[in-house]
Amino acid sequence: MSGVPPKKTAIILFNLGGPDSPEAVEPFLFNLFNDPAIIRVPNPLRWLIAKLVSKRRAPVAREIYAELGGSSPLVPLTEAQARALEAALTGGASEVRAFLAMRYWRPFADEAARAAMEWGATEVVLLPLYPQYSTTTTESSLKDWERAAAKAGLAVPAKAVCCYPAEEGFVAGYAALLAKAIGDAGGHEGFRVLFSAHGLPKKVIEQGDPYQAQVEQSCAAIVAKLGIEGLDWVTCYQSRVGPLEWIGPATDDEIRRAGAEGKSLIVLPVAFVSEHSETLVELDKEYGHLAKEAGVPSYIRVPALGTEPAFIEGLARLVREAQARETILCPEDAVGHVCTKDAGLKTIRQ
Repeated sequence: MSGVPPKKTAIILFNLGGPDSPEAVEPFLFNLFNDPAIIRVPNPLRWLIAKLVSKRRAPVAREIYAELGGSSPLVPLTEAQARALEAALTGGASEVRAFLAMRYWRPFADEAARAAMEWGATEVVLLPLYPQYSTTTTESSLKDWERAAAKAGLAVPAKAVCCYPAEEGFVAGYAALLAKAIGDAGGHEGFRVLFSAHGLPKKVIEQGDPYQAQVEQSCAAIVAKLGIEGLDWVTCYQSRVGPLEWIGPATDDEIRRAGAEGKSLIVLPVAFVSEHSETLVELDKEYGHLAKEAGVPSYIRVPALGTEPAFIEGLARLVREAQARETILCPEDAVGHVCTKDAGLKTIRQ
């Protein structure tokens, strides 16, 4: 026996989170709008805006979550991904455990950092469940993690996978789900595929955020993997709120256009890897109703990746690559960036 303790890798899975009860809806919204990456004004003004907006939007949001049983399914679904990822990494050079760090509701990054510390982690791999990098998601979660890790005293080597818009497992997983939807529909003739992603204000993109370019990269990669000649497809954006101009085209506008043209639709949530309110309510119910009103002959929604085997193996591959790299690597193609903490957050921007 060498006496060397086993290497223990804590994988920190980042996602936005969601309220776990009707009472949690308003504080969840407050945490969202109080994030300086979302409302880009200084305190105390941001705090006041967050208070006002969360209070005003809470009743409608509670109705949305009531349709899901009163809470978001995001955390239990992410737990399932965590366990699947651990299983995919079993037998590697180190013991592995995955921890959830949600940005706006429990379990928060503070809880994940404390749990990783208590487990005895000797290294950390930060793995956002946002395939496409944005300052509003990935960077916000990375900054929050740095704060939480410092607070917990978790001073171990940490590497971050910052994005994977065209990672082969992510692409193969969605291509397989899309192929099944097309097969169930009897073929792609008469159908248009809408790749729907969460939108962002135009000014965020104009400030250098790579999100829109990476979403488009994801869509093109999935279509290429699918290999259907003449496939009719569009990249579009959902969930617009507020008075600012957002990137487009808007998903609801594309649904209306499809109805006017007599096109059936297959909708794929390209920026989401788990089901939550924006897929189960916005896409399925609200946009499903809109499609019927607009005269869309058939409206089919591709499920989120969840624990699709190709996707989980892709995540495992990203973790292994992060573990193996000794140096900072930020390739120009934006696929599977890996950056160490010492590199600074700016190095993972395009």
